[in-house]
Amino acid sequence: MSKSQIVTGGIADDAVTANKTSGVARPNVNPLIINGDMAVAQRGTSATTLTDGSVGFHTVDRFAYNDFGTPSSQHTMTQESLTSGNAYINGFANALKMDVTTAQSSLDADDAVTILYKIEGQDLQLFKKGTANAEKFTLAFWVKGTKTGTHVVELFDRDNNRHVAGTYSISSSDTWEHKVVNFPADTTGVFGNDNARSLDINWFLSAGTNFTSGALQTSWGAQSNTQRAAGQVNTVDNTSNNWHITGIQLEVGEYTSSTIPPFQHESYGDNLARCQRYYQRIADGTNKMIGLGSAYSSANFFMVIDPKVTFRATPSIDISSASNYFLVIGNNQSDFVDDFFLEAQTTNQMIRMANTSDVSLTQGFAYFTQTNNANAFLGFSSEL
Repeated sequence: MSKSQIVTGGIADDAVTANKTSGVARPNVNPLIINGDMAVAQRGTSATTLTDGSVGFHTVDRFAYNDFGTPSSQHTMTQESLTSGNAYINGFANALKMDVTTAQSSLDADDAVTILYKIEGQDLQLFKKGTANAEKFTLAFWVKGTKTGTHVVELFDRDNNRHVAGTYSISSSDTWEHKVVNFPADTTGVFGNDNARSLDINWFLSAGTNFTSGALQTSWGAQSNTQRAAGQVNTVDNTSNNWHITGIQLEVGEYTSSTIPPFQHESYGDNLARCQRYYQRIADGTNKMIGLGSAYSSANFFMVIDPKVTFRATPSIDISSASNYFLVIGNNQSDFVDDFFLEAQTTNQMIRMANTSDVSLTQGFAYFTQTNNANAFLGFSSEL
């Protein structure tokens, strides 16, 4: 049997009563949270030594490691395959796992670590935030943690520097539990109707006194760091500690564990395509095809790559650059190259790449390119 908990206004409450549900249904068919089942991990399935300076995406798409201050704790982040437990029997085959590899039992005041999810403003208009008809938020997820006690999850409105926080309790160590956290409506501060970053969701793993010395901000208000994570347990105080999450859903309105709509599972292909709006891994590993191009001159090679889906915004290149990581082949010859750079790019047209530094080819001939090292990769990022 699954364990489930409803949280209202930052206080755990397992009781289910009629006045805690508004019954507001989300009108669109796709989940608001992309990759909430942790199935897609284009960058890889494991990343080690995540610590101060490691902010960003490493494994599971759309979920980033985030920190404040200069934490000395270190994590290994993995896309975990599930074969048992309550989350698994409820339909989830993957999870995001954070394994503490270097503990930090004493936190500096400005230290904090979170798992961060970012949402575009144009995908949040159905919450009607900043209007008289503003809707409540319900966040649900499966979580497993070694450290029992109070944990904090925060919604942060980046357009208006406003935030609200709620708590959930891990009752049993290393046991999958389902949590439902309610957040109030906010009639102040409209989300921008554009493709920019408007809402952050932060699951706190640790937080120093700069984030915990005030009363938890359980109603929407102006940014106050001391109220962001009050009550948060320190999950990084022991290398035996792990924290896992999957099955994340964000719903319009107020729901309980009994009334929340079922998690909306997408096909892997649909899920991947939505992730590729923000990041596209073209190739990684040895002997993986990249694309076709030609030698404009003996020392100038140009190549085009067709994006799989339209990017959120003009992308940047994400590439491993090292000696002989790539190979250009054609005209009965080949040449090792170390790097490529973006020569021209848009959100939905073919991307033109070039190498003008270490290539020696025959002018006018066509060539194809491939990776040439197990650690080589090429991708394009349009992350928020």
